[in-house]
Amino acid sequence: MARTRFVGDAGLTARMTSVMFLLGALFVGIIAVLIAVMPAGWAPIIGVIGLGVVWFQWYKSDTVAMKAMRAREVTPEQAPELHGMIERLCTLADMPKPRVGIADTDLPNAFATGRSPNRSVVVVTTGILRRLTAEELEGVLAHELSHVAHRDVLVMTVASSAGIVASMLTRGAQYGAIFGGGRRDSNTGGVPVWLVVLVVSLVTYAVSFLLLKLLSRYRELSADRAGAYLTMRPQALASALQKITGEINQIPDRDLRASQAMNAFFIAPAVRGVSLRTLTSTHPSLEQRLEQLARIQAELDRPA
Repeated sequence: MARTRFVGDAGLTARMTSVMFLLGALFVGIIAVLIAVMPAGWAPIIGVIGLGVVWFQWYKSDTVAMKAMRAREVTPEQAPELHGMIERLCTLADMPKPRVGIADTDLPNAFATGRSPNRSVVVVTTGILRRLTAEELEGVLAHELSHVAHRDVLVMTVASSAGIVASMLTRGAQYGAIFGGGRRDSNTGGVPVWLVVLVVSLVTYAVSFLLLKLLSRYRELSADRAGAYLTMRPQALASALQKITGEINQIPDRDLRASQAMNAFFIAPAVRGVSLRTLTSTHPSLEQRLEQLARIQAELDRPA
């Protein structure tokens, strides 16, 4: 975690370290299996492609996320109040000020991305700017800035590389099944190569999917906690979360589906409320988040 005034979270650090180690081992395992079952000439190509995906995810994470949301970077002259609020929070947290972006969509949401605190961007939608009060928006921004300070947004971005590689391999295995027929290889005990690749890619995707979801849920609670302690107004963030979740339920399904690729990075996922309780949710339930914020508020209200 970067040295800031956000409260530390040893649990988050341990989870990020574990997820990166496990996914790194998984990634190496994929490459090893593919090199073993595929022709020797493919080995360097597989390695370069795998490393290229990880590098691209790390280096271009902010650009890719902003393009996915059709967000634009705004200057202090274009959004003085938003810049002023982020600047005050960064001064309070003793951290570098990130770039600021706005996405033109009615979906009320916000996210942070970037490979380091010095190369990060905080993006809010026009929908959230219209719906929240200044105090509520400040709570949301403090939440997003804590993701940058904790560096968990970088871990989420890099860790998702395993899932991307697995998806690419799945598509390649499907083409192999169609165009390669039942060709078998002695290294796989007579099992078609495309079937081995498909099984490996599906297992990789499933494991990375579950690990990322578990990390994502915890990091959201950690960001709620850190943001609430920074602003000393947990009730403002609680109010913002209730408004955002309620308003998301009113957004057309078509618009929600268009934004769901960014769910892991949003402050609240672009899904209907009932889905927040499912195994595949990227976030803890609204009830869990409100309960935690209520405990923090009670702690802050307690006489010294």
